[in-house]
Amino acid sequence: MRLAARSIMSVMGAVLLAGNVCAHADAELGQPAPALVVEELSGNTFDLAAQHGKVTIVNFWATWCASCREEMPALDAFYRRYRSQGLEMIGLSADRPHERSEVTKVMQAFSYPAAMLDDAKSDDFGDPTALPVTYVVDENGVVRAKFAPDGKPLTEQSLAEAVLPLLTQKANVKLPSNSSSRQ
Repeated sequence: MRLAARSIMSVMGAVLLAGNVCAHADAELGQPAPALVVEELSGNTFDLAAQHGKVTIVNFWATWCASCREEMPALDAFYRRYRSQGLEMIGLSADRPHERSEVTKVMQAFSYPAAMLDDAKSDDFGDPTALPVTYVVDENGVVRAKFAPDGKPLTEQSLAEAVLPLLTQKANVKLPSNSSSRQ
């Protein structure tokens, strides 16, 4: 009996490990960003490869995720502040397709584009293993930062630290002082 239980646990562990390895294996820091093509809630198509020359934030979230909802105002404020300077963003909802109306309702309060993860025509990021997770992709399509529950929290200040150096490489972007940045 112990041998059978140990064998089952080994197989389950291997399956779980394989799932975790595959989930975001292609979204590694310093490597080219995975392919992502998805229809936005607005009907426009978002293609990460087409964002070449722009710094792009890719945020995975869900309506039922309290941490996701807490960081969305910071994402929105940051996007509003820097989109005119070449910042792009997409919020990818991991909600189920039948929850689309709830996702649309939530996104009415925010200015950045969003899409349903299930609507992706191409998604080499894979399904997130935890939410929220946010990637910063530079103007050359390379992943430069990742914010996840087990790492540095996403705030306007942490976004500024990750994104603004990338924007300043492209143009003369004014960096905010610590006193004017909200967290």
